Amino acid sequence: MLGEFNGLLLEATASGASSFFGKYGMIIMIIGLFVLMYFFMIRPSNKENQRKNAMMNNMAVGDTVLTSSGFYGVIIDIGEDVVIVEFGSNKNCRIPMQKSAITSVEKPEDAEANAKAAEERKAAAAAKEEAKRKKKEEREARKAKK
Repeated sequence: MLGEFNGLLLEATASGASSFFGKYGMIIMIIGLFVLMYFFMIRPSNKENQRKNAMMNNMAVGDTVLTSSGFYGVIIDIGEDVVIVEFGSNKNCRIPMQKSAITSVEKPEDAEANAKAAEERKAAAAAKEEAKRKKKEEREARKAKK
């Protein structure tokens, strides 16, 4: 008798839980799927579009740009959809291109700061290498004395 009661109790509990998830579980899972899609796909895409639009609106003549094909150039004229970019040190290489073909823009002030930072990093790396070389020479000199 006690075994039958336990079986009925387990059956009632299981049917109650499954009826709740049967009615609302699918809706909850679909809503959860859309929430995950928003946070992993839609939101990052919107942020990237906003960043790119801000970059396009802040472009100015004289800025250094990187094109989608991997070429660096300097903007010499800006139209509504077309930008004329000068490539290399040859002043005759001017190519009109779509604004959408530009992947990044660097302001001249930023370029100077980046160049200074790169020089400082190179100088620090050279000093570090020189210190390593001196330590190695000192070790070799000590070994030679022994």
